[in-house]
Amino acid sequence: MSPEKTTAPVPPKGGPKLGMAEHASLDRFQRLSRTAGAEVKAGDVILEVRDLSVNFWVNDSWFTAAEHMNYDLKAGEVLAIVGESGSGKTQSSMSLIGLLPKNGRATGSAKLKGVELVGLSQAEMREIRGNEISVIFQEPMTALNPVYTVGFQIVETLRTHFLMNPSDAKARAVELMRLVEIPDPEDSFNKFPHQLSGGQRQRIMIAQALACDPKLLIADEPTTALDVTVQAEILKLMRELRTRVNAGIILITHSMGVVADMADRIIVMKDGKVVEQGTAADIFYRPQHPYTKALLEAVPHLGETKIEDGRTDALVKVDEQPLPLEPAKDPSVVPALLLENVDITYPKQGRRPAFRAAHAINLRIEPGEVVGLVGESGSGKTTIGRAAVALLPVSAGRITVCGFDITHATHRDLKPFRKTVGMVFQDPGSSLNPRLPVGESIGEPLLLHEGLRGAELSRRVEDLLDSVELPRSMRNRYPHELSGGQKQRIGVARALALNPKLLVADEPTSALDVSVQARVLKLFSDLQERYGFACLFISHDLAVVEMVSSKIAVMTHGELVEVGATSDIVTYPQHPYTQRLLSAVPVPDPDQQKLRRELRDAIIEREHLVS
Repeated sequence: MSPEKTTAPVPPKGGPKLGMAEHASLDRFQRLSRTAGAEVKAGDVILEVRDLSVNFWVNDSWFTAAEHMNYDLKAGEVLAIVGESGSGKTQSSMSLIGLLPKNGRATGSAKLKGVELVGLSQAEMREIRGNEISVIFQEPMTALNPVYTVGFQIVETLRTHFLMNPSDAKARAVELMRLVEIPDPEDSFNKFPHQLSGGQRQRIMIAQALACDPKLLIADEPTTALDVTVQAEILKLMRELRTRVNAGIILITHSMGVVADMADRIIVMKDGKVVEQGTAADIFYRPQHPYTKALLEAVPHLGETKIEDGRTDALVKVDEQPLPLEPAKDPSVVPALLLENVDITYPKQGRRPAFRAAHAINLRIEPGEVVGLVGESGSGKTTIGRAAVALLPVSAGRITVCGFDITHATHRDLKPFRKTVGMVFQDPGSSLNPRLPVGESIGEPLLLHEGLRGAELSRRVEDLLDSVELPRSMRNRYPHELSGGQKQRIGVARALALNPKLLVADEPTSALDVSVQARVLKLFSDLQERYGFACLFISHDLAVVEMVSSKIAVMTHGELVEVGATSDIVTYPQHPYTQRLLSAVPVPDPDQQKLRRELRDAIIEREHLVS
């Protein structure tokens, strides 16, 4: 039997008399309790939003984050809200559960099964949160409490909303963990968040969100930081759960591939306003608003290279295609980067044994060539990138950069080498010094390596800002005053300050909106063509890698399993892991995505039969 939900407290008959406000609050509180037990059938409207606006009091005036939103959500339906950062998609949804900052306010109407959410007191909202509305937050590592086990946190949610003893709550928590396919849930129950992978933490968040069988689930960028294979598993889980628990889902994301995979209806937002809404087919195949069209055009499409039959499906007749042969290398050309049988091992630390992160890596990048390195988190991609710029030692093998052997080079030997390489980090915010204006961060390599000062240094900094298409006045701003795309451009400008021959770009666009990502990628391609540097482009987004790379190297469990020309890898992948990786990439086309999803399920089923 499922546990019964607690009901709102009612004052005793002999208690004090209530005023009009208290009577109204109590009446609404009792209606919340009655609503909590109401059954909902598929297709029933559970959320009605009318003229919803969200404003923030900033600098003695009201700033509008979302304005006059109107929509309905049915049970078992997925409504995707898309748009750039700052478009109001997250704040409008957080206003439904009273999670706006103190300087924020919501106006208008949002009714959950007939109960008005806007204006509820904190006590009344606590009855709604968890019971009726749950949230899957963007970053589970910050949403989960690091000092409690994940099992305890699910149990806490259950016992807050239900009358349950500890043993029953634990049994239910384990059942929920099994529902979201956590491996060995009895053992994982006692693990802390940092002991789980990103995908497992996201599953724990989903289990916690589903603990009270909510009728509305708000998923705020639930897959942004996940690898494509883990993302595909989470999306499959959410598709199964929406029919199993019959919940309506508001999906907030900037990934149009995820939208194509999940959404029944779509709302497109820009600058706080709804510019277009309709079914998934309407938005993807018949967009009306110029912003919607621009948003869809900015999305990278995997498999844009045409195949013989005219389709762009990246996975056809895989087993029938011969392995493409790479052209022979000219021995007279000195490669920009050469790894020969490289092993990289992290030494033992305390009780943690030594860990070999990369094994027998052989990779060659020619001058002016862009090579994409792809794979899941933990596959060793970033380890290879850091070793290529001498930030990690190698335990075996040899690394040469532009003819300079860095395998056993000392710090003094590496000083001239640093001028030949640059690195663009995944998180530009944390890689820039928050205490320095960005102009000083760009000029720092020029000061240290070339000794430039005064007017000459200032001129070079301004030239670099011009090259990344930022106004020169921005040199005096601090990192926190810039957007994510602007900070990433500053990171690129700093990496190119010394005109490097090799650039290592580690997930440079993973956290950016699609429109900002498109501009950064175009800028990257233009700069690469202008300066002619070679590049190791590390990413888990194969569609992005296909746009910028002439060659792709696929990595898993510390080993390179496939290397070849981009069109060959995307069109005819040979290794089973590459096939599975490509099949997991969502494409912004609902019909094509459905076929790819079926293909991925067939590949996984085939692997299970073989094993």
